[in-house]
Amino acid sequence: MATAVLTPDQLDGQAARLHDTQAWQQIVTGWEHTAVEPAPGPGPAKASDWRGMLSVPVDQLIDDTLRALPAPPPHERSLPGRLGAMLPDRVHLWRRVGQSDLRPSVHLGHARQILAEWGWQNTPYRLRNARGARCVCGAMISAHRLGYGSLDTVDRAGAWLITELRAQGWPGLIGPWNRHPGRTAADALALVDATIRRASLAGQ
Repeated sequence: MATAVLTPDQLDGQAARLHDTQAWQQIVTGWEHTAVEPAPGPGPAKASDWRGMLSVPVDQLIDDTLRALPAPPPHERSLPGRLGAMLPDRVHLWRRVGQSDLRPSVHLGHARQILAEWGWQNTPYRLRNARGARCVCGAMISAHRLGYGSLDTVDRAGAWLITELRAQGWPGLIGPWNRHPGRTAADALALVDATIRRASLAGQ
């Protein structure tokens, strides 16, 4: 089963390849900008003419506003305890049964919960350490195996992470960022939080 062999490095590579595609760049380019200011009319607009002052239809404004709302918090579904954190992720695959797909921002919310409750670690090329703590990519893979999002969602969530890292000036992949000397758990949580905001604002 593909989900049983995915590693943090494989996720990192897949997310980077997705980030570099032209389609992805079209998704992330200009998402934070608003519509162009409408040109002033020849005279003062009447109260009843307010729709004429808009540069886009009202329906589109409503849709854009709804898309910009933050992602809802993860559905309350407790993580397995400390023993569950130390077990191989394949043991938890049964939890995927009957689970629907999620937006990348919601998937990242579950990954954040894993980092916060099970802990963060930066051992090179390891999904977890002996205590069950995860790296950032490891938390995303674990969230998937616990039933939170498809593999495609995991890839898109990883691409959003790389997009956020580029915005913060980091030119490399997620794994080297996670392993960088001086990196802390607070840094990892802050990165995931910033990525959740970025993806949510883009309707993802």
